[in-house]
Amino acid sequence: MSQTAISFRVDNELKQGFDSLCNEFGLSNSAALTIFMKAVVRERKIPFEIKADPLDETRLKAMKAVEHMREDAARAGIQDMSLEEINAIIKETRDERRKNTGGN
Repeated sequence: MSQTAISFRVDNELKQGFDSLCNEFGLSNSAALTIFMKAVVRERKIPFEIKADPLDETRLKAMKAVEHMREDAARAGIQDMSLEEINAIIKETRDERRKNTGGN
């Protein structure tokens, strides 16, 4: 089947937003538009909705995931660490690495 190019102008912000969402979906903008066109022709209507999770929903999912990790750690007898404790371990690890690599 031969192919043809389609060229049209859109607002730069719209294109950037579209490209960003296509990337989240794992698609190129060309693939997304081809999927859309095939579905429109097949269904003879705008047949579907594609959307990304709203940021608030994504944050909520992340917070729930962290809470589940904390619960799993607590069941395993591992206590939460303070930010100061985490930073102290990071510093200790970096200092040890510098010592072992001659200060680099």
